[in-house]
Amino acid sequence: MAKLSFNGNETHSIGVELELGIVDCETCALASRSSDVLKKLETSEPDCFKHELAQSCVEVITGVCETVSDATVDLRHKTDVLASTAQSCGLKLWWGGTHPFSLWENQRITDQDRYQSLVEMLQEMARRLITFGLHVHVGVDSGDKAVMICDRIMQHLPTLLALSASSPYWQNRDTGLHSYRSKLMEGLPTAGLPSLMRNWSEYVWLVNHMEDTGFIRSIREIWWDVRPHHNFGTVEVRMCDMPGCLDHVAGLTALVQCLVKALNDEIDEGTYQFDCHPMMVRQNKWRAARHGLDAHLVDASDYGVRSVRDIASGLVDSLMGIAQDLRCESELRFVREIAAGPSWATRQREILQQSGNPADIVRHLAA
Repeated sequence: MAKLSFNGNETHSIGVELELGIVDCETCALASRSSDVLKKLETSEPDCFKHELAQSCVEVITGVCETVSDATVDLRHKTDVLASTAQSCGLKLWWGGTHPFSLWENQRITDQDRYQSLVEMLQEMARRLITFGLHVHVGVDSGDKAVMICDRIMQHLPTLLALSASSPYWQNRDTGLHSYRSKLMEGLPTAGLPSLMRNWSEYVWLVNHMEDTGFIRSIREIWWDVRPHHNFGTVEVRMCDMPGCLDHVAGLTALVQCLVKALNDEIDEGTYQFDCHPMMVRQNKWRAARHGLDAHLVDASDYGVRSVRDIASGLVDSLMGIAQDLRCESELRFVREIAAGPSWATRQREILQQSGNPADIVRHLAA
């Protein structure tokens, strides 16, 4: 039985990971050519770009950053380098949760042992996982605190999903949802909303139980919407679709960082564990996936129904003092502009309605 230790990090430091699609410049279809791009980047930017399950995706990773502004500068440099390198291969980057028309069965799996074994274990559930998301890490100082924050932040995950929703299309058809990616992720046996846990010991027991019974082979096979990350000493929020631009990434990163700081402070002040029924979070997540920014969510504090736009604006107001401490006021304030819409899902639909050609969605938004 493994004894997992939590490598506590400097509280509220951040790291960001972007999953970006690789598309052909001419056809705008997904291209299984991440190896061509990454091979050119091996010497210039080591450890900043990585393969993902599908060869039509590249992961962009920041260093450990103190502020959202630092992370944005880091990401801007790296995405510029990646875009330039992709361009030299006749490729460009797709910023969105799913691709509008490329088929999953046409995408090649990365030839690495980890990904090949995942496909062997999960079969079609893995092969169809051609999705792109935004992951935000925020440092915390103990495993117990990380688990408590994961529990408390669940009430806010549907709002984050609605603000980032950018995956209305799947297999060249309109799904009717704003975030189909979130539903695809739920097809994995260890994805979706996490189990409620009381402390780090319970989390370690759960991980060991799943490993000992053969349900997972390592902790890396837990893909919850939010999870403690023991190696990095962070709470990792994985709920968001990949937004359509870096400004939206910065706004969502600021919101996550401020929420974690607020919850961390509540725990330090000795408040009770937050009691939000898991079914309430589940129904709000569905509403966010279905309706995006037009969703109305149940407020866990009074059980009233409020619009995502109002909820987001209220969060900005309540977290502005924390944002000042974290030096991310402008990025948090931008969340109001995100909430005012239109969402990236809506923008994709508007482009297709005007042109009738799904390639135009990629042509316009990948620019």
